[in-house]
Amino acid sequence: MPQLATPTTLSDLFSAFNQLKVLIVGDVMVDAYVWGKASRLSPEAPVPVVNVVRTEQRLGGAANVALNVQALGATPLLCAVVGEDQGGDQLLTLLQERKLSAEGIVRSAHRPTTVKQRVLAGGQQLLRLDAEVEHDLNETENTSLHARYEQLLARADVVVFEDYDKGVLNEATIQRFIQLARARQVPTVVDPKKKNFLAYQYCTLFKPNLKELREGLKLEFGDTDADRPYFEAAVARLRQELQPANVLVTLSERGVFIEDAQQKQTYIPAHIRAISDVSGAGDTVISIAALCVALGVGAPATAALANLGGGLVCEQVGVVPIAKQQLLTEAQTVGLSLG
Repeated sequence: MPQLATPTTLSDLFSAFNQLKVLIVGDVMVDAYVWGKASRLSPEAPVPVVNVVRTEQRLGGAANVALNVQALGATPLLCAVVGEDQGGDQLLTLLQERKLSAEGIVRSAHRPTTVKQRVLAGGQQLLRLDAEVEHDLNETENTSLHARYEQLLARADVVVFEDYDKGVLNEATIQRFIQLARARQVPTVVDPKKKNFLAYQYCTLFKPNLKELREGLKLEFGDTDADRPYFEAAVARLRQELQPANVLVTLSERGVFIEDAQQKQTYIPAHIRAISDVSGAGDTVISIAALCVALGVGAPATAALANLGGGLVCEQVGVVPIAKQQLLTEAQTVGLSLG
């Protein structure tokens, strides 16, 4: 891919987002919501009775990353596998409603679409029901996925691996997809889970959260300042295992950490927020980071902007994409610099 010019101001950066095409490969899902009122307990069991007010379906997983990419002005190219079922129909309808292309979506009669249904009342989540499988794709599904990926890669400025351990991505597929991207000089950005944690060798940016880092490396350490040496040792171990150019770790209420290709480390504290729901914050962080990586933005600025965006979506209930103008305004207000 031709190297895109690196913006020098926030306004230029946000304008440059509009030029980008982002290939997002991984596990898509439908986030379904049942909103209601709960004022009494059931006589059948000690559980609340929820009187349903409305229901809603939203795009989740890799599809929510696509929504965030779209909201930031870039063009998402979504590549995934869904079932030939009601959930798959819902997902394709949601993509169409959001004007997102489904050309990279493979449908299969052999696995269900992942649907996560949440029951909420009084602004609180009472229950979540998950319909899903986690086994790997079969040979036919895998062949179809690879073909769609290669077609879309030819147009991509950056690849995002959105891994939820639902079986769309496996070690062989991951390594092949990264190899193909590297051959085209397309940067790769990874949002990992436990199963394939150590499969993403030579990616451009690897973004676990603290829990995923501990689980992926099978290490135990806390999240206090006293645990910082153990955390940094874990990052060093991760770099030895995967050889990523950059490591970005989200630290929940403690902000984010990033280490660049020269192993320069930067800690960025979280901004004070009225947190409503952390769902989807990681999707926003990886979306912003991917666009910044595609444009050659420095590691500290990439992490700072992603940290800001992740905090903003936590102020909303449910899985929602970032608001581009709000992010730009806040970044300018806090004096975020690209230098």
